[in-house]
Amino acid sequence: MKKKLVVLTGAGISAESGLKTFRDSDGLWNGYNIEDVATPRAWKKNKQLVLDFYNMRRKDVLNAQPNAAHTGLANLQKDFDVHIITQNIDDLHERAGNKNVLHLHGEIFKMRSELNESFIYEIRKDILLGDVANDGAQLRPHIVWFEEPVPMIEQAAALAEEADIFAVIGTSLVVYPAAGLIHYTKKVIPKFIIDKTIPYSALYNVTAIEKPATQGIAEFIELMQKFIA
Repeated sequence: MKKKLVVLTGAGISAESGLKTFRDSDGLWNGYNIEDVATPRAWKKNKQLVLDFYNMRRKDVLNAQPNAAHTGLANLQKDFDVHIITQNIDDLHERAGNKNVLHLHGEIFKMRSELNESFIYEIRKDILLGDVANDGAQLRPHIVWFEEPVPMIEQAAALAEEADIFAVIGTSLVVYPAAGLIHYTKKVIPKFIIDKTIPYSALYNVTAIEKPATQGIAEFIELMQKFIA
C-alpha cells in the first residue's frame, strides 16, 4: 500500500514559473489593489475591471510552464498516493502530470454564473461583459474572492486528516482557512514545510526546508525515500 502524501501548495511554487505571487511586498496584486479586483464588492462596482484583470491573469497562466517543483511532485506519484491541495488558480500541477489536485480558491480556466455556482464552464479565452450562463446571468471567473466562503475547505480538511505524510510548499501559512489545514493532520505523522521564509511553528514532527520550491523539492524527494512502502 502506498502511503498517502498530502501536499498544500501556495503562490511560491508558481512564482518560479513566472506567475506573480498572491500579494507582493507593496500590497498590490499585479499593480491592482486587491479590494478593487478580488471581492464581491469589486464585482458589483466594476465588472469590466474585474474581468480585465482575470483575463490578463488567464493569459499569464497560458504562457507559463510547470517548474521542477510541479514535476517533482508528479514524479512522487510512482511511490506515493499523492493528493495536492493548492491555493493557486493556475493549472501547472495538472500540466506537470499530477492526477489528484484540489483547488481551494478556484480555477482560472473556469467561469460560472454570478448567481448560481453550479453553472460552471471551461474557458481559455477572455470572459466578456454580456457573456451569460444558461440561467441568463453574467459569467464571472470561477475564483473564490476575499469575503467569500471557501467551498472546498471541508474536503481539503478531510484529506489532511487522512494523510500519512503532510507537506507545505510555497506558502507562508498566513492565508486562512488554508493555513489551518496543517492542524487537521495527525500529531504523529511527519510534516514538511518548504518555503523561502518559514514562520515559527510549534507543531510536532516538522522538518523545515528553508529554500525556494524548486530547490527544496530535491531535498524533499530525497527525504521521502525512507517512507516508500
